[in-house]
Amino acid sequence: MKSAVTVAAAVEGLVDEAVALRLIRHAGAEPGSVYGRSGKAQLRKQISGYNNAARHAPWLVLVDLDRDEDCAPPLRAAWIPVPAPRLCFRVAVRAVEAWLIADAVALAEFLGVSRGKVPAEPDSIPDPKRALVNVARNSRRARIRADMVPREGSGRDVGPAYSSRLIEFVSGHWRPAEAATTSDSLRRAIACLEKLIAGP
Repeated sequence: MKSAVTVAAAVEGLVDEAVALRLIRHAGAEPGSVYGRSGKAQLRKQISGYNNAARHAPWLVLVDLDRDEDCAPPLRAAWIPVPAPRLCFRVAVRAVEAWLIADAVALAEFLGVSRGKVPAEPDSIPDPKRALVNVARNSRRARIRADMVPREGSGRDVGPAYSSRLIEFVSGHWRPAEAATTSDSLRRAIACLEKLIAGP
């Protein structure tokens, strides 16, 4: 039996790591080591090293578009003008949270809200992280609100256990195939991984 392909990854943070691992497994590969996790600026500094590594082995690099560009191609071109043949460099539009919002049924159930509270067209949401926090504000579950919504006057964008709640959702509830029917940037990311894993 053919052994599974191993794909290394580099990401911005812990939620992105959970998403990358889930996508690699979803595409039929084994996750290798995960690098980065120290923010976007640090990932940008190290991108040429990851690109060089992808000359010899499969790599997934996942970044958020945020407000850096209007769309993904200019960001890709700025970061990696000449991508290595075994690099899958994907841009979440506008943040990886949009890919989670794209599985509206599972997210609504996990957060304890009605399906109608989850935004449609996730790739067009200007600030997916804020949108996700606002969905959590409507939760029927006090624990979800306490974990994901920032406390009044805290000056923070998210609640104290925002990341751990999202990692829990990604690991046990999120359905990439379902989400990809709503998010084109996620659909492209999965297609890129599947092509990478299939090999030349």
